[in-house]
Amino acid sequence: MARALADAGIDAVYSYAGRVQNPAQQPLTTRVGGFGGADGLAAYLRAEGFSHLIDATHPFAAAISQNAHAAAGRAGVPLIVLERAPWGSQPGDRWTHVADFRAAAQVLPGDGSTVFLAIGRQQLAPFLGCKHRWMLRFAEVASHPLRDATLIVSRGPFSVAGDVALMRRHGVTHVVTKTSGGRGAEAKLAAARELGLPVIVIDRPALPARHVVASVAEVMDWLHGADRGE
Repeated sequence: MARALADAGIDAVYSYAGRVQNPAQQPLTTRVGGFGGADGLAAYLRAEGFSHLIDATHPFAAAISQNAHAAAGRAGVPLIVLERAPWGSQPGDRWTHVADFRAAAQVLPGDGSTVFLAIGRQQLAPFLGCKHRWMLRFAEVASHPLRDATLIVSRGPFSVAGDVALMRRHGVTHVVTKTSGGRGAEAKLAAARELGLPVIVIDRPALPARHVVASVAEVMDWLHGADRGE
């Protein structure tokens, strides 16, 4: 998204929440840190004279998306959401859908399995009471509260062959993942399918009705349409 805006010569600011220590470089002016909730973001939009707001955050960053929706309304700024399509199951998948992270922890078997907990590092607390061996994969070195855990530090995109080898090497018996969508982390699902492993899939959080699109091209069409007064 940032590259498309820069290539089009559109004056834009790319905002990071600040949870990653070494975020990817962007071809736009970059801002790091929070705004102070919806009111703070609305004040920022008004003060800086922004004409449009693009919510391109992670599908599970519910608080950020809720604040963006509320702030856009308060500031009178049009909002569009760029959201990756969720993954869909395929023949051979052994998926169990659950509503949230706590439910995912509850449906894991109680037999001391080895679980590839592919949910990042923000929502590990519900799994603290589970007596399993864990395999975690983070984009950078970070502390975590889980015992008996192996941390893999690697940044995607990942390959199916690589994830098959990784799961075999660590004796993974179950996979827990969010329905994040996108190709960068989809390999673990194909690897689990190939190995016949059960996958616990955490569904996306409920959010207000918004203008949601799935491609950068649709966002650019929306911006150009606004310029034409459409």
